[in-house]
Order: sequence, then structure tokens, then C-alpha cells
Amino acid sequence: MKNYLAEFLGTFALVFFGTGSIVINEQTNGTITHGGISLTFGLTVMCMIYALGNISGAHLNPAVSIAFTVAKRFSMRQLPGYLIVQVAGALLASTSLKFLFPNNVLLGATLPSGSLIQSFVLEFILTFFLMLIIFRFATGAKEQGMFAGVAIGAFVTLAALFGGPISGASMNPARTLGPALASWHLENVLLYLSAPVLGALLAIPVSRYFYGRE
Repeated sequence: MKNYLAEFLGTFALVFFGTGSIVINEQTNGTITHGGISLTFGLTVMCMIYALGNISGAHLNPAVSIAFTVAKRFSMRQLPGYLIVQVAGALLASTSLKFLFPNNVLLGATLPSGSLIQSFVLEFILTFFLMLIIFRFATGAKEQGMFAGVAIGAFVTLAALFGGPISGASMNPARTLGPALASWHLENVLLYLSAPVLGALLAIPVSRYFYGRE
């Protein structure tokens, strides 16, 4: 049960602080800035990896859990539980933000600013590289080690800086579902559920070519 609770708390933290920074930025007329939002996401991921990586692996992301499972690094038996607690943690985080900021309409929901294909391709590519980095530093299905948090957190920051203004740089179905359900803005959710999973799956054969099977 510890691993499920850790995934729940880690995903809650990611969505609460990450999308919360978007909400607070809107509430305070841009005091956090786009760069600050990107850093908030990256630093939260880094901290959660160091805090929870040795317990649950700190996936914090259904696409990551699915890719680990397909790569046979993670138990299929545990996958449904991980997906449930990740989405539950994200939804509770967004519900908490809705309680704190009831006048905020989107609650940090990921919505394309350009075309759907533009956002789909961006989410696919960004998640591919995220998963490739995770495979490089993960031990089994656990994101842990001296450099794992720094490398993965740094890439999340980079991806948010680069892709955030166009697609939102979600790379994470749970991060998308939380605010989408809490704000009831479900348009384009399918894009953010499919593109990250497909991008993460593509990283499996590429990582095996580069690093071999674990």
C-alpha cells in the first residue's frame, strides 16, 4: 500500500503546485511568469523523485507507468492501481485549487493554443524524450538515484518552457485529467491522453537500442 499512497501524494503535489502556479499567476497578473511556472513543474518533479522514488518509483504519470509495464519493467498487476491513484491524486489537487480559487475558470487545464495536430505532435515528441531520459536513469520501474531527479526535473522544466505556450506541455494524462474534470473543460482531452502514451511507448525500442535491456 505504501507505493500506491506515494504515487497518490506525488501526483497530488505535481498537479497542486504545477497547475497551482498557473492559477496563481493568473490571479496575480503574471507575477510568477511562464518561466516560473516551468520551474515549478520541474522542481516539483525533482523533489518528488527524491522523496518518493525509492517507494513507488515516482512515476506520477500514467504514460510513464504504461511504458514501464509494456517494457516489462513494471508489474501488470500493479498498473491499474497506479493509474487510479495517479488520476485520483490529480483530481483531488485540482478540486483543492477550485476550493481555494473558486473564480478561476480553467484551473490550469491544458488546452491547445494552436492547431490540434500541432499540439499532438508536440506532446508526442516531448513525452518521447521525457521517457527516454527516465529509462536512462530508472532502476527497474523506479526513478531514483543521485542524478535522476535533476535530469528528469530539468527536462520537465525545458519542455514546459518550450512547449507550454503551444500545447501546455502536459506529457501526463493525469495532469490533464485533474483540472479538466474539476473545471469541466473536457475538450481535446483525448489528445492529451493519447499523445503522451504513444510518445512514451516509442521510447521503449529506442532506449533498448541505446542502453540494451535492463
